[in-house]
Amino acid sequence: MPLYPDIEPYNEEFLKVSEIHTIYFEECGNPTGKPVVFIHGGPGGGISPGARQYFNPEKYRIILVDQRGCGKSTPFAELRENTTSDLINDFETIRKKIKIDKWMIFGGSWGSTLGLAYAQAYPEVVTELVLRGIFLGRRKEIAWLYQHGASEVFPDMWEHYIAPIPQELRGDFLAAYHKLLTGDNEELKKKAAKAWSIWEGSTSKLYIDDESIERFAGEDFSLAFARIENHFFINQLFLEEAQLLKNAHKIRNIPGVIVQGRYDMVCPTASAWDLHKVWPEAELEIIRDAGHSATEPGIIDALVRATDNFANNI
Repeated sequence: MPLYPDIEPYNEEFLKVSEIHTIYFEECGNPTGKPVVFIHGGPGGGISPGARQYFNPEKYRIILVDQRGCGKSTPFAELRENTTSDLINDFETIRKKIKIDKWMIFGGSWGSTLGLAYAQAYPEVVTELVLRGIFLGRRKEIAWLYQHGASEVFPDMWEHYIAPIPQELRGDFLAAYHKLLTGDNEELKKKAAKAWSIWEGSTSKLYIDDESIERFAGEDFSLAFARIENHFFINQLFLEEAQLLKNAHKIRNIPGVIVQGRYDMVCPTASAWDLHKVWPEAELEIIRDAGHSATEPGIIDALVRATDNFANNI
């Protein structure tokens, strides 16, 4: 299944959710259609126009949200009052504001993490879950990408990732990057943010393309992406170890689809498998010729089929 044609929002709003934060959200598709909320990745990735295209616009009321500190939300790249619980509360605030009783959750990578955490906190308002590139926020998953693991598959790109870090700080790359990304030296901060962001972009697809790397390398995108990701990861996403697996019983009655690229180097397939073992009612589809990105052909096909199949559920 291909993506649906590009569409424009019929409603855009800025919502003040704390003394510090104002978040942007938009609605598109059918105002009386089946509600679905798109939860973007990162943390800090923000939404893009392409995110609207995974849903039949005649059947879905599509809500997309820029999480705290990224995209059109303000303040830009802000770390204060920016935790998983804060973001869960924001989605609830939006749901109530736009008078939605229940909605479908759609999220990939960090979006799968936050989608699971939200559904486990508020299972009564979630109709279905469509999740991609599963990330459960465990220490070993964070270490795989940022300390040692993916580095064995991408040694050339790893060299660029570690380049901003002084030799004496290379024992703990998360801590070293945190120091650079929260420091006062703006040039070092931008350089570190770009290296961090490009590393993830370079590992996200089975076949890397220049266009993807250019997006990750953008100055504004990379600064919010790197600062917010590092902030969450150094705090283990503000979750207890294996919390999302331990609480999986709370969502077992919610229909779900898990889409996973076999060669996902950002969020390895083991995490999707671990989730499926504690949530066997969900359908697990492993795409044999895909990596992590939601824009790979096999991933697109599986995600659109999933939303099409759920479109007529009331």
